[in-house]
Formats: sequence, structure tokens, C-alpha cells
Amino acid sequence: VGAPLFARYNLAGVALSVSPQDLSRRTAQGMWRYREIMPLRPGDTPVTLDEGSTPLRSAPRLAAALELSRLWIKDESTNPTGSFKARGLSAAVTAAAARGARKLAIPTAGNAGGALAAYAAAAGLECHVFMPRDTPRAFQLEVISCGGHLELVDGLISDCGRIVGERKQEDGWFDVSTLKEPYRVEGKKTMGYELAEQFGWRLPDVVIYPTGGGTGLIGMWKAFEELE
Repeated sequence: VGAPLFARYNLAGVALSVSPQDLSRRTAQGMWRYREIMPLRPGDTPVTLDEGSTPLRSAPRLAAALELSRLWIKDESTNPTGSFKARGLSAAVTAAAARGARKLAIPTAGNAGGALAAYAAAAGLECHVFMPRDTPRAFQLEVISCGGHLELVDGLISDCGRIVGERKQEDGWFDVSTLKEPYRVEGKKTMGYELAEQFGWRLPDVVIYPTGGGTGLIGMWKAFEELE
């Protein structure tokens, strides 16, 4: 009670079967190249729009202004839905579809709604998104353009979350709200694996990670813990 639910893997077995050199020889790009430590059962097919494998951008002028020797920015805007949310929702929709879910629901005030709508459409699933009414129009249009069912709520994102929680059982929704299922963390942890691989399997001295609900931050921590 009070702690996130995590997917666990036989990491010792993975270490014996897949080496960093094996990964470097893989031609496939995207976050599913780390499939051995992703929530895939035999026969499962990832729901993917080629998310992941985002570039590192060197920022020398900002580094100089901050008196740092080097500074890199992980550019998650190159993901198919324009943010790192694509990673988490790819993993969540993959797991939900493989387990027979047909309807998905999420509260959001930003990028997560459009990402869920896009991946639900790719999987042929129904998507319900709840947003505060004052959410920027661009986020609303992203959901609608991908075929999602959008409901605007007079209130905050917490009110949207309450509605999902109250209706999900009766309406048969798989709830992909922040930390209500373990799979979004699994998608977002691939940022940590990519950082390690891009730096030659050495981690940066410091990772600065702005966060809201915390799923991405927890995912990064989980990646680093698994790499140990």
C-alpha cells in the first residue's frame, strides 16, 4: 500500500544472454530494442510508432554559462507524439492490449492524452481522455485527431482523475493514470537505458529531470537500479 507496482525481471538471466556488445550490434532502433527488460510475454507484439532512440544534444553555451565542463540535453521532442509520454503509453497500451483490454482511460492536462489516443488508435482500442476545460486547445485537438473520446471537466486534473476512478469499473476502462498500473514506468525507464548506452555504458555525473506526476523520474531510477 502506498508504493508503485513494478514489473520485475530475471536480470541475472538477461545479463547472461544479452551483453552491451549485443545491443550495440542491433540494427533496430527505438525503445523496444531493450525488449528483454520490457513487459513482453512470448507472442506479444509491441504497439509502437517508433518511439525512443532520441538524440543527445550538446549545449556548450549553456554549459559555459552554468560553469559546467559539458552539458547534454536528451531531446524527447523527437518522439512520434512530441514528448517522452510516447514511451510510457507505448508500453502501457502494449500490455493492456495483450491482456485483453478494449477500452483505456486517462486524466491529463498535457501530452499524455494525445499519446494515449495515438497508441490506442494504433492498437485498435477505444480511448477516453479527461482534461480540465482550460487545457490548451492544441492538446485537445491532438486527442480528437487521433480518434480519442475527449471529455472536458470543469475543475483540475485531480477532478479528472476522480472521474476516471469512479467510472472505470462500470464502463470497463483500463486505467492508465499515473502510477495506477506498472507499464508506463517500464516505457519511460528506457530513457535511462538509452542514456547509459549513448554514454558508452557510463552514466552522467548528474541527471536533471523536471517532473510532474513522477512516472518518468521513477522509471529513470528503475533503469539505473536494473543496470547495477
